[in-house]
Amino acid sequence: MKHSMDQVHNISTQDYNYTLPEENIAIYGLKNRDDSRLLTWKNGTIEDHNFQHLPDLLPKNAMLVFNNTQVINARLFFNKSTGAKIELFCLEPIAPNDYALSFSQNQSCRWKCLVGNLKRWRDEILVQTVQHAGSTFSFSAKKIQTLPNNAFEIEFQWDNPGVTFGQILEYTGNLPIPPYLNRESEEADLTRYQTVYAKVKGSVAAPTAGLHFTPSIFEALKKGGINCREITLHVGAGTFQPVKTETIGGHTMHAEQFTISKEFVAELTTYQGPIIAVGTTAVRTLESLYFLGCMILNNPQIKKEELNVQQWDPYQKGAHRPTAKEAFQALLNYLQINHLDNLNCSTQIIIAPGYTFNVITGMITNFHQPQSTLLLLIAAFLGDDWKKIYHHALSKEYRFLSFGDSNLYFK
Repeated sequence: MKHSMDQVHNISTQDYNYTLPEENIAIYGLKNRDDSRLLTWKNGTIEDHNFQHLPDLLPKNAMLVFNNTQVINARLFFNKSTGAKIELFCLEPIAPNDYALSFSQNQSCRWKCLVGNLKRWRDEILVQTVQHAGSTFSFSAKKIQTLPNNAFEIEFQWDNPGVTFGQILEYTGNLPIPPYLNRESEEADLTRYQTVYAKVKGSVAAPTAGLHFTPSIFEALKKGGINCREITLHVGAGTFQPVKTETIGGHTMHAEQFTISKEFVAELTTYQGPIIAVGTTAVRTLESLYFLGCMILNNPQIKKEELNVQQWDPYQKGAHRPTAKEAFQALLNYLQINHLDNLNCSTQIIIAPGYTFNVITGMITNFHQPQSTLLLLIAAFLGDDWKKIYHHALSKEYRFLSFGDSNLYFK
């Protein structure tokens, strides 16, 4: 049942709390990705499996939708002459504001960043010397302006046109593993904290539901007739941000960039089987596509740059709710009319109890932090059964969070 915006706003954050013992948090990924355990929930029934059983557990003719984003080495460190260490955490590009374009720059670019040890950095330009492949060059960071949510616009410059910004991140950056692991990134994380199908650089956190998949799992999926498709959503640091307000109405959801292809939208207009999202990022993308279609149906002349999903769009009163197929067809028509092969948008959608799912019939996901927007999303799909599932998982000593075990939920 669809809830009013006021009802959703007034959801108590404390109702989505639970006790997570430290020993249940997985600090490292398993050596073999698909050795993880798999809890399944189908219409109220919980079962325990191994992830290697996944291809046999999926509904026939299901479509699995994967997020093919790749985590970047987003943490840059500069040492001041005083000895102070300043960390710049690259969140998203500003100029140019396209990820691929920014990574290909060979002189300068600007990014939205969080700054660690800010009190020790006034307005001076930070500089480091980079040595790579026999060349030495200067790489600098300059504060341009303050942005909302404690972020800053930072201009990076370097004096070697033979090196791109993407390469600089690879050379000098550090992989941003989740802060709750309470450890520094290690060599093994460079591969283990990426999905085996990661392709498009841009995330500061992995779409962790995909970390369990291996080439042998994909082979079994193919043999079983399961359709595998890809979208791209670049995961932002806000994914780790707990809801700190008493009710969720006071929480500002982070926006994330996503890209979908015209071919994928065309397939969605006619697809008859169940659609299962691999990870909450794929859930957010697929459900956001529906609301893009709604926007176009309400305003066929809408400009491309206005096609962005806002936090509370799903809960607006009196809004016409077409079928998913109608929304996808409107989106496809828009792409064809405007000669677009791909659509780049952002979504700030918050999926919480009271949300009506328009696209997905199931999801694969990990266990999430207490009082997080990810847990709210799970509760929106499961209802109060999320408590039963998490109690069961804790009693059976499942491994939690990014490097932990997996869940398959479907109706």
